[in-house]
Amino acid sequence: MERTTLDGHWTLEAVAGPPEVDAHRDPVQAVVPGCVHTDLLRAGRIPDPFDGDGEAATQWIGDTVWRYRRTFDWAGGTGERRHDLVADGLDTLATIELNGIVVGTTANQHRSYRFPVGHLLRPGANELVVTFDAPVPAAVRLSELHGGELPHVNHHPYNALRKNASNFGWDWGVDVATSGIWKSIGIESWSGVRIAAVRPLVDVDGTTGVLTAHVDVEFAGTSGAFSQAIGSAPVASAGGDAGAGLEARITLAPHHASAAHPGSDTAPPGRDTDTEDTAGRIVGARPVATGPDRTTGSAVVRLEVPDVAVWWPRGHGDQPLYDVRVEVGDDVWTGRVGFRTVTLDTAADAGGAPFLLRVNDRPVIVRGANWIPDHAYLTEMTAERYAERIDDAVEANVNLLRIWGGGVYESDDLYDRCDELGILVWQDFLFACAAYAEEPWLADEVEPEVREAVTRLSPHPSLVVWNGNNENLVAYAEWGWRPSLVGRTWGNGYYRSLLPAIVAELDPTRPYTPGSPFSFDEYLTPNDERNGSVHIWDVWNTKDYTAYADWQPRFVAEFGFQGPPAWSTLTAVVHDEPLDPDGHEMLVHQKAHEGNRKLADGMRGHLPAPTTIEDWHWAAQLNQAHAIRFGMEWFRSRTPDNTGMVVWQLNDDWPVVSWALVDHAGHRKPVWYAVRQAYRPVLSTVQPTPVPEPHPWAPADEVAAAAAARDAAGLDVVVVNAGGAPVTDEVVVERRAFDGTVLAGTTATVSVDPADAVRITLPVEVAVPQDRTGEVLVVTGSASGRRVHDFAEVVDQRLGRRPFSVDVAATPEGARVTVSATAYVRDLALFPDRVVATARVDEGLVSLLPGESAVFEVARAAGIDVEALAGPLVLRHAGDLLP
Repeated sequence: MERTTLDGHWTLEAVAGPPEVDAHRDPVQAVVPGCVHTDLLRAGRIPDPFDGDGEAATQWIGDTVWRYRRTFDWAGGTGERRHDLVADGLDTLATIELNGIVVGTTANQHRSYRFPVGHLLRPGANELVVTFDAPVPAAVRLSELHGGELPHVNHHPYNALRKNASNFGWDWGVDVATSGIWKSIGIESWSGVRIAAVRPLVDVDGTTGVLTAHVDVEFAGTSGAFSQAIGSAPVASAGGDAGAGLEARITLAPHHASAAHPGSDTAPPGRDTDTEDTAGRIVGARPVATGPDRTTGSAVVRLEVPDVAVWWPRGHGDQPLYDVRVEVGDDVWTGRVGFRTVTLDTAADAGGAPFLLRVNDRPVIVRGANWIPDHAYLTEMTAERYAERIDDAVEANVNLLRIWGGGVYESDDLYDRCDELGILVWQDFLFACAAYAEEPWLADEVEPEVREAVTRLSPHPSLVVWNGNNENLVAYAEWGWRPSLVGRTWGNGYYRSLLPAIVAELDPTRPYTPGSPFSFDEYLTPNDERNGSVHIWDVWNTKDYTAYADWQPRFVAEFGFQGPPAWSTLTAVVHDEPLDPDGHEMLVHQKAHEGNRKLADGMRGHLPAPTTIEDWHWAAQLNQAHAIRFGMEWFRSRTPDNTGMVVWQLNDDWPVVSWALVDHAGHRKPVWYAVRQAYRPVLSTVQPTPVPEPHPWAPADEVAAAAAARDAAGLDVVVVNAGGAPVTDEVVVERRAFDGTVLAGTTATVSVDPADAVRITLPVEVAVPQDRTGEVLVVTGSASGRRVHDFAEVVDQRLGRRPFSVDVAATPEGARVTVSATAYVRDLALFPDRVVATARVDEGLVSLLPGESAVFEVARAAGIDVEALAGPLVLRHAGDLLP
């Protein structure tokens, strides 16, 4: 196999579209992989869509037909070798021409394409042209052609295309409907046989690892099941049994840091017997069976690994990986696997139905975050950016990422790093917040897309759940879709039939769920809190964040609360004069419906109403942190009835006011520090003492009595253990005045099993303050760490304006800031990006009592003005919001 890359320099020109096209008909230099927006930006042809109101000024791009063109010299000849044009990713409706002849058309961003082109190649110069239909009008046209728009959120009918849904804009996303060659493209030249696909599925039987490698091959001289040829010359089929004498040879060996990266072909050669050699390699081979059409073949090779090193999720053990090398003829495929088992327990119990992941038969309490595309221009993502964002998750104590269904099947850079770090992955299939047609015009693209995605991702041990869709089942049940569909298909056949069938065929080692949320019972609404998974959005949309405590969910797959990005991130793109939450450009970067009103409503009763833009920014960030921490600690206190949560969302795809923990520039918002605290593997949280709930049919007097009992309930310290081993926690609880005086205290020692929680009911003298506005509860555990519980909201507390001293010192990376409290300091936070935009800080949301100190390490800011770090807008705490 030889690949002639066609990546690199192309030209790009506008072909047809709105009036703005006339100013852009002159070709510009383009870079492949890439997209139209980045090429136009590089050429200086357009304003930055992220900046100011640039989004509106560039809407015409998604309404335009674009053409990529390049020439290349061909000296490879045609001969007996086969030559395939392989496009790993085209966005989205493309027509491909080679030397003036149409090679093929494509209609799916989420899959690759392969076209035989040997009969079209000529010695010397060749011209390749790829023309992309305008995605926005194409989505409208296809909708109208097939009966009108099906229900969807947002303003474009993205559900008519197999394209990144959020690319058309979302309630956190910029509307930049892209076109382009977004992954590598090239010509593969080969003879004999090529490996078309490998699924190295794993199991663990006692102490033995079992690898079952499913190998699919294609024979040269055929057009084959793995190719699509439109408008090309006929290709002769293979004569006789093309697979006669061929073997699939497998080599399995422990992976080492210095070993070849997956995708290389530099692993050691395989052997033809099922043996283990002195290097720890296990090898085997099986004959390739030719398919009935004689164009393809397959083999299944099973290897056993005695005393296998088992792969564990983060916090439960190590993540040993094994290199897999597959050889068929002269072709080689390499990858990595990790040996583990995974199941999902949704069997009905006394409380409804759980949603409990088990890895290697051990329950895993999920502390997750939802992942969206980390850049609106997918081609701007690099391995380094993926690594930084996943490190953000790891350092926030996250153990699962849910790849959300409105984005893309992500780069192997993401899954590889999750494999290495033990971060579990929940993978949505790409259907989100919309009804999807099941007729051939769309379904014919869905099946090959799903088959390719399942096959490509099957080696990754981090991947533990396949999920059918995001919110489409609950939308049908509760969003009013059913009467509007009047009998039209809407995707149910995908979620209940096609997708589970493909998973069962290609990857039966992992559980499949029809959707999120889902109650695992046909007679329940999909978002039933006592069954399966739920999404909780009534809190952000209509209620105070304390209403999280009204929920008793078994598993929360989505919940979130908004806050602005870092000051430097916001002011880099918003230029309103004066800067105002409701300024024009500010609202361009606030995509949520009535988002600013909800932010204001959410602060009410918790924080003073801000009077300056600086205080608005800090208050909105702080309230986001308080809201998410409140919800997380409530859900975790219900362990083991609650088996986990996935906060919305880890990241942003552009600079925006959103639910993200980490903004687009990579700044960790205050909510990130709150999540890190609430996601501690061993957590202590202060919660009301439970009061039995009345039956739904209870008389009014019993309901009133229960409400009164809740109001009078005391407090418990709940110690939660999400780790893989039992813990003993020695807990000290003190009620203290803001001046540090200990007013009452108690101690307890508890043992907590994995995936469980223990409650400590506090004595009245500890739980009940004499002055709610001037006292706190300090909980210190030998395993669970320190937690300060406030008896009152910030707006009601007697917090000082500047109850601390500050010492700053320069370091090679930036600075060290030491803050020493002279009275109670609530939620101390440092914002060094206000001084140097690239600066990062290691700590945040620290509460201190007199005599205590906190140290903040500032990095990525060598030479920073250290004195500026003590400024009142850089070093902030809850008390400086008070009048």
